[in-house]
Amino acid sequence: MACWSAENATKAYLKSLKLGQKANEPDVVEFVSALAAGNNAQLMVVACSGAADYTTLALVAAAQQTGGRVVCILRGNEEMRMSEKVLGIKNVRHIDFVIGEAQSLVLNYYKEADFVLIDCNLENHEGILSAVQMGKKQNGAVVVGTNAFCKGSWRSGGARTQLLPIGGGLLVTRIAASGGCGTIERRKSQWVVKVDKCTGEEHVFRVRFPRGKEVQA
Repeated sequence: MACWSAENATKAYLKSLKLGQKANEPDVVEFVSALAAGNNAQLMVVACSGAADYTTLALVAAAQQTGGRVVCILRGNEEMRMSEKVLGIKNVRHIDFVIGEAQSLVLNYYKEADFVLIDCNLENHEGILSAVQMGKKQNGAVVVGTNAFCKGSWRSGGARTQLLPIGGGLLVTRIAASGGCGTIERRKSQWVVKVDKCTGEEHVFRVRFPRGKEVQA
């Protein structure tokens, strides 16, 4: 995962707008796509509790910008058939589907994943996060938990995690990199959520600030 690319994030966001029109939670689709593309993710892994949905296609839109790859881990053949029905054969061909136990697969086969999307409805969603953290990632990784409001999750795990009120709740965790962006000093950042008092719409901004300073929302 390289430095933040505003251009990739914008292009992926615009592509995901069309997907959002069909999705149950369009804000989640657009946010995930922009976040993955902006971070120049190369290996994106999705752990689903059921069939793949439009959030998985959001990563396809991101991969088209970064030249990356999307892997979707499903629990069984029935989920695979449902995914094909929901997403369509045309879209499914852009995704590498794998059937198995997500925690084990991430730990043993996808250690290099730099963007991981986890459905918090999975009983072992915290174990999947641990598997991601155990992998050695030269440039770090981003882990996003969807449906975070449904149950307790890894918020208190000590990682750099923020809970965003988007859709059913998104947990965004950053796993530290062993190397930064060249010789450029790494700067802290935080997500700021603003609500438009007139329309009720939520707007999420990523704010970077110099070391030693904080932004109060």
